[in-house]
Order: sequence, then structure tokens, then C-alpha cells
Amino acid sequence: MPQTPMTDEPLAAIEPVCADGRLVSETEYWQHWYDAADLSYEWNNGRLEEKPVSDFETFQVYLWFLELLRHYLRLQPIGKLVALEMGFRLALSSGTVIRKPDLALVLDTNPVELDLNDSSYHGIFDLCVEALSTEKPAYVHRDLVVKKAEYAAAGVPEYYVLHRESGNLAFYARTRGGVYSPLPIEGEGDERLVRSQLLPGFQFRLADLIRRPDLDAIRHDPVYSAFVLPEWTRAEQAQAQAERERDQASRERDQANRERDQALAMAEREAAARTALEAELSRLRNAKQPSSS
Repeated sequence: MPQTPMTDEPLAAIEPVCADGRLVSETEYWQHWYDAADLSYEWNNGRLEEKPVSDFETFQVYLWFLELLRHYLRLQPIGKLVALEMGFRLALSSGTVIRKPDLALVLDTNPVELDLNDSSYHGIFDLCVEALSTEKPAYVHRDLVVKKAEYAAAGVPEYYVLHRESGNLAFYARTRGGVYSPLPIEGEGDERLVRSQLLPGFQFRLADLIRRPDLDAIRHDPVYSAFVLPEWTRAEQAQAQAERERDQASRERDQANRERDQALAMAEREAAARTALEAELSRLRNAKQPSSS
């Protein structure tokens, strides 16, 4: 029986064959390419488009934002987040595309319900988030230009682009005219703030996306305190109030004890004074009585 020769050389990694640009039908895409194991593909009007991978620091920005959004939805459960390469179909006037946002949100008010068994979404997402890859200019153009136009035309109310560099961050809201307009930026410098028009009360500093402060540390920050662990803050405040009340009760007990001790000392002094006075009166009475001879 032939044996494989032993070698100390490491086995070469088998690179998956990229099918970017290949012409395939939509049916073939859903059957064979939508959940391809090696590479992730989107479908653009008949052609496969490889979905790029972001750098590690951009992934950290994505994770920080995701955690922030999860905290918001935990306190205001008005929708469901999806990721894990879940795609949706956009029937546009220019053709049909199938996109897989890095993160998406389906509000409970969306007319198309997201079923627990769905592996693709059959409606239009309410929020799409892409973690930008700057490895190739084509990737940047796709997220900042092509997908921006597609998502707006399809009716996605808000679209966010995340990246490790502040100059590549972008946050859009759909106008009544069906195009995206940048969300207003409030404040200046490190205090520049973005507020969602889609999610009431959801807001974040642009600088915090880059700094990514610990969420436990920012729960006292007025920008985030309404939805980042407010129950922890309330518990701490209740504990602090209980400690203040215990301290106040202890001070009142100490004051009562001091007043009691002072009253007892005063009573003892008065008793001693009465005893001394009675003794002096007795001595004086005895001194006035005539002695018998």
C-alpha cells in the first residue's frame, strides 16, 4: 500500500479560487453562492462581487458600535439586529442586487417580519451598517458610493459606514426625496455628536468610535447614560442613598447618645449638688441646736 512520504515542510495553504465578477443567474447565486463556505459574495445584477474583509482595528470599531446598539435595544426592544452574512434583495430600477450588510436592523414596525428561521431577509432593512475596507479603491467606492445609492433607492432609512479613521466615517438618513443626506453633527471637536433619526435617543460621539471607551466607564456620561447600563447606575445610586441614610441614622444615634450621656451627667451633677446641699443644711441645723448641760 503506498504511503504518503513524511516531510517536515508545512503543508501549503490552499487558497480559495475567487469568483469575483463571474456571471451567474440569481437562482444560481441563491443556490450555490449566497452561503459559499470560502468567500462571501454579493450579487450585482448578474455578477458576483466578493465581499471584502475589514482590517482588525475597523473590526474593533464595529464591535464597539454593535455593543452600544445592543445596549440601546436591550432597554428599548423596538427591533432585531442581524449579521452573520444575512442578505436582502433590492429590486432597483437599474437592476436587482443582493447585499449582505455587515450589520442590519429590522424594526418591529417594518411591514416584513423577520422570522427566526430566515437565512435571508425578505424585506428592506431599516438600518444598514458597513465596516469599510480600504484595501482597494473599488471597495471604498462600493460602500461610499454604490451601496449608498442602492440603499437609498431601495428605501433603507439610515445607512452608516464605520472605519478606524474618522475621515472615513459616514452616517446618512434618507430624505423625503429618496436620497441620503448626512445626519447632522452637533458640537465641535471631540464632542461632535451623531443622533439617529430612526432610533429615538440613540446617539454617540464620533471620537468615541475611534477611542472606544469601556462601556462600563461611559454609563455615567450624559450622552450614553439613558441606555448604557442605567440599571447599574440606578443600583449604585440606590446603594449610595442607602449608605447616606445609614450614615445619617448613625449620626442621629450618636447625637442622641451624646445628648443622653450629657443628660445623665447633668442629672448626676444635680443629684450630687442636692446631696451636698442637704448635708450642708443638716450641718447648719445641728449647729443651731443648744447643747444640754
